[in-house]
Amino acid sequence: MSERDTICALASGQPPAAICIIRLSGDAIWKLAGALLDCGLPEPRRATLTKFRDEDGNLIDEGLALFMPGPHSYTGEDTLELYLHGGPAVIEHAISTLIKEPDVRMAEPGEFTRRAFEAGKIDLTEAEGVADIIEAETTAQKAQALRQLTGGLTEQYDHWRAELTGILALIEVAVDFPDEDDAPEETTAPVITKLNRLIGQLEEALGDRGIGEKIRDGFRIAIIGAPNAGKSTLLNRLAGRDAAIVTSRPGTTRDVIEIRRVLGGQVVWISDTAGLRETEDEIEAEGVRRAERVAAEADLRLLMVDGASPELGVLTSHYRQAADMVIVNKADADLSADLPDFNYKISARDGAGVAELEAALADFIAKKAASVEAPVITRARHRARLVEGLSCLIAARDALDLGTGAELAAEDVRLAIRHLGAIVGTVGVEDVLGAVFSQFCIGK
Repeated sequence: MSERDTICALASGQPPAAICIIRLSGDAIWKLAGALLDCGLPEPRRATLTKFRDEDGNLIDEGLALFMPGPHSYTGEDTLELYLHGGPAVIEHAISTLIKEPDVRMAEPGEFTRRAFEAGKIDLTEAEGVADIIEAETTAQKAQALRQLTGGLTEQYDHWRAELTGILALIEVAVDFPDEDDAPEETTAPVITKLNRLIGQLEEALGDRGIGEKIRDGFRIAIIGAPNAGKSTLLNRLAGRDAAIVTSRPGTTRDVIEIRRVLGGQVVWISDTAGLRETEDEIEAEGVRRAERVAAEADLRLLMVDGASPELGVLTSHYRQAADMVIVNKADADLSADLPDFNYKISARDGAGVAELEAALADFIAKKAASVEAPVITRARHRARLVEGLSCLIAARDALDLGTGAELAAEDVRLAIRHLGAIVGTVGVEDVLGAVFSQFCIGK
C-alpha cells in the first residue's frame, strides 16, 4: 500500500445513531470533494451543508462537510469529515462509494493516530492516551488518559532525557576534550551526584506498585479458602448473577472464574478460585495451583472460612497471610465457638453482611488507587523501558565511581537516553550535540 493512500473510516459509534462521522485523510481529498460533494471542497475549518452523491450521481445523504488542510490537522495531512445520518444504509453506501475511488482504502486499526504520530503531532504516550480515553469506563481512567493525552507523561520523560543529555555532554567533553581550557570545571563527583538523583527518581517511579497500570487495566481481588467455604456463592452475590456453579460437593470449582465490577471508582476483577486443599485429583490439583497463582498476584485476598466448621483455627492459620481480609461465612448457621480473628461476618447465601463487605472493598480499592499521585507508568511497555534505563544509569554511575572509564559511562548514559526516548517514540543524537554546543565553546 502506498504511503500516500487516502484512508477512510467510520469515526463514530456503531449504527444506528442520529449522526455518524466518516473521516478521511490523505492527498485524494481534493479530488473526492470535487467529485462527490455538491459544494466541492469546503472552505477550510467551516462546516458546510451539502449533498453527498455516489459515482453515478445518486444521492447518498445530505449533511455537513468539514475540511481541515494539512499540516494543521490531526494527522498532519488534508482531512475531511462527513457528518451524515447514522443509519446503516447511509454508512454502507457512503463508505463503499469512497473506497471505489482510486488510492482510497479503509483505514487500518489506529492508522489515523499512527499518521498523527508519524507527522510529529503526538508522541507514543499521547497516542496511547488516545486509545485509553476512548476505552475509559471510570472517572479515574478518564483522568489518567487525559493527563497522558495532553502530554503529562511526555513532560516527565522529556525532563529526564534532558537531564541525561546534559550529563552525557559533560562526560563526553571530559573524554574528547580533556585539555580544553574552556571546558566546565566539572569533576566526576558532581556527575555521580546528578546520576544518583536521577536513579532515585526512576526508582521512585518504578516503586509505584503498578498503580497506573491497575487504574488502566483493573485491580484484582481473589477469593480463596477451603472447599465449600462459600467462595462461589459470594462471587455470584457480588456479580448479581450466577457466574459460578454452586453445589454442596467439595472441589466443584476447578478453574479461576472472574467477574468485572467498578468499586471505589475503579475497575476491579474479582476471582473465584478452587478450594485450597491437598488432592490427588489431577484436574483439581491444577485448579489449586491456579488459585495459588491468582492469589499471589492479587491486590487483595479475601480468605473465606466456614463459620460452621469445627476446624476454623486450623484452616485460617494454614492459609492466612497478614494482609488478608478474613471473611467468616454462614453467619446464619450455628457458628463454631472457636472463631478466628476476622474482618467481616457474612452469609453469602442470603446476603447478610455482603453490602458492608462490598463497601469495605470499594474503600480499600479507592485508597490503593490514590496511594500514588499521578503515576508516570501506565503500561508494561513504559515499565520495561524504565527498568532498562535504570540499569544503564546504575552501570554508568558504577563505571565513574570505580574509575573504569568515562567512555563506558557515556555509552551507558546514551543507552539510558534511548530507552527513555523509546517510551515517547523519540530518539535523537542531535540532542546531545545541542547540549554540548550550548554549554561549551568547542569549535574555536
